[in-house]
This record gives sequence, structure tokens and C-alpha cells, in this order.
Amino acid sequence: MQLEAHSLSFRYGKNPWLFKNVEFSVEPGEVVGLVGPSGFGKTTFCRILAGYEQPVEGSVTLGGNPLPVKGYHPVQLVFQHPERAVNPRWKMNKILNEAWKPDKELLDTLGIEQEWLARWPGELSGGELQRFCVARALGPETRFLIADEMTTMLDAVTQAQIWHAVLEIARQREMGIIVVSHEAKLVERLCDRVVELGRRL
Repeated sequence: MQLEAHSLSFRYGKNPWLFKNVEFSVEPGEVVGLVGPSGFGKTTFCRILAGYEQPVEGSVTLGGNPLPVKGYHPVQLVFQHPERAVNPRWKMNKILNEAWKPDKELLDTLGIEQEWLARWPGELSGGELQRFCVARALGPETRFLIADEMTTMLDAVTQAQIWHAVLEIARQREMGIIVVSHEAKLVERLCDRVVELGRRL
């Protein structure tokens, strides 16, 4: 069940195109790097793939069909700043269960301690909070995970732990991953191939 972008184009109003006529695909179980200069639309492109944004032109399909607009989305996006992706007024257990209820095995694989479930987001470090965001994104219906600078703000040890866990889960589920990062060594180490988002037209 391939994730594909067909002639995808986007710009804000009458501003220059962020990207134009982009063809992109990811196979199940494949890890693809998405690179390009800052300001050239990588995050917007990811938001379109995950259904947060609509393209000006083109379409996104999964297995040849349009992505669903209701229910749990099969393409999940994990952002760079986890504190912006959670409700600070909810405890972590509620934040997780809002999407689905991960089992203990998944939480253990991601290094999430049971005692953290009773804490508020502000009581966790950035690395601890990002683990929850990853767990929330790995629901049973997730087929593709987009990591938009997912571990850039984390220390090297935490970064390695999270990526090791994510890749292990992806292999078990035949899940495709899109890695967006400015860290060339990280992309080279993780990805099967790399796609460069083209320059503005």
C-alpha cells in the first residue's frame, strides 16, 4: 500500500510556489529521507501528506485511493517541538488515550515509564515528552510515520534511543517512514534513499 504524492504544488495566496509538481512515493517498510533548504516547504509538504493541509494542486493517495478525512489517519506526523503538540492541561495518560490506548510493550519499547503517565506535560523533559508523541502516533492503523525534525532538539543519547525504538517498530509492522532532518549524518544512517525537495519556481 504505497503512499504517493501526485503533481503536488503549494503556495500561500499569490506568493511564490513553495514547491511545484512534486512527485513522491514511499513503500511499506521503506525509510525515505526528505531534505532541502530551510523555507522550501518541507514541513508544509509533510502536513499535506498527513492531511493537515490541502495542496493548491495535485493529490495524495494511499494504495491508489484518496486519504480518509475522518477517523484515525493512516499517515501520522510527529513534530519537532513536542510541547506544542500536547494539551498542557491534560495529564499524559489522557493525552495518550485520546488517540488510542498503547499497550505496555510499546511504552516499554519507547522507554516510557509507567509513573510518567500520571504527570503533566510540563513535568517531563523534551525527550520524555517526545516519546509520548511518538507513541500516540503509532496507533494500530498507522501505515506511515512522518518524522519532521523529530529528534533535532534532543541530546544524542535520547535521539539514538527513540530512533532505535521507532525503526524496530517500523520493521515489525512494515511501516513506511519519512525522515525530515537537517542532520545529513542522521539521514544517511537511517534512510534507504533520500529525496530533495526542489527549489522555488
